This record gives sequence, C-alpha cells and structure tokens, in this order.
Amino acid sequence: MKNDKLQWLTKVAILSAMASVLMLFEFPLPFLAPSFYELDFSEVPVLIGTFALGPLAGCVIEAIKILLNFIMNGSITGGVGELSNFVLGVVFVLPAGLLYRKNKTKKSAVWGLITGGLTMVVLGCFINAYIMIPLYSKMMPLEAIIAQAAAIWPVIKDTFGFVLLCVAPFNLVKAILVCTVTLLLYKRLSPLLKVKK
Repeated sequence: MKNDKLQWLTKVAILSAMASVLMLFEFPLPFLAPSFYELDFSEVPVLIGTFALGPLAGCVIEAIKILLNFIMNGSITGGVGELSNFVLGVVFVLPAGLLYRKNKTKKSAVWGLITGGLTMVVLGCFINAYIMIPLYSKMMPLEAIIAQAAAIWPVIKDTFGFVLLCVAPFNLVKAILVCTVTLLLYKRLSPLLKVKK
C-alpha cells in the first residue's frame, strides 16, 4: 500500500512537471482571440495522468502544474489567467476521466475526450462571461478587452459577442488539438505508467 502511494505521487509529480514545462510554450491564435488568450499543450500530460491514475490525479496534476508555473513565471494577469486555466482544465479533464474510468477502452477514451472538450467549450463561455472577464476587467478595462476582440471580429460589441466569437472558438481549437495529441501519445505512454487495459 505504501509503495502504491509512493508510485502514485511519483507519477503525479513527473506529469505535473511535464505539464508546467509545456505551459512555457504558449502561443496566441491572433485570428481567433486577443493575444492574452494563449494556447499550450499542458493539458496533454494532465489528461494522460487522468486516464492512467484517475480523475482525482488529473485534478491534482492540474493544480500542481498551475502552481509550478506561477512560481517559475509569476503572473501577468494578476492570477486571473492561472485561475481560468485551472478551472477550465478541471472542467476538461474531469468528465474525460470519469467516462474513461467506467470502461477503459479506446472508444471510451475518445468519448471521454469529446465530452470533456465540449464541456470545456460550453462551460468556458459561462465561466469567462460571468467570472473571468469581470475579474480581468479590474486589470484591463472591459472596453479595451472588447476593442481587442473587435479588431479581430468587428461585429463584437459586448461581452456576449466576445465570448461567442473569441472564447468558444479558441477553446474548441484547443480541445481538438489537445485531444488529438493525447490520443496519439496515450497508448504509447501507458506501459510506462503501468496502466491496466
């Protein structure tokens, strides 16, 4: 039992470190959203950990990833970006992990990833509209946020338009890319994580 816990902690630590390193390689999608929305592949180790070790491990890896990145880089968003990354990460990996845990097959993994990705896209709209954007507007005026979005999509006039035309497509692209990479890597890495099929 003690050895199992140690192995679990070791795997969580390694995947958290990998995820925090991947967070360093962020890039914007300027054709979709303002530059303060940046995409990275740090959810890939989180999802792999979720599938290998369970949904709780995925949430722990997500939290440690954010904490490590915050310690290494600080925050240019007053912590709002990090909070958003954590909340949306959990919203993404939790449904995926819960579905996969019931039936550990490739089909179940695909459905878990689709469900997690769509959950992140839909809930991400509400979370951004009612929590993250109001919080971020204390650092950058809402008018400036909307203006940056309107420079990409001139029809955007308010928070609703921003969420619909910038946040939702950004999260959808992120979900598609992250899910694709996860599916390509998971089977190859699962023997190292001693995942039972």
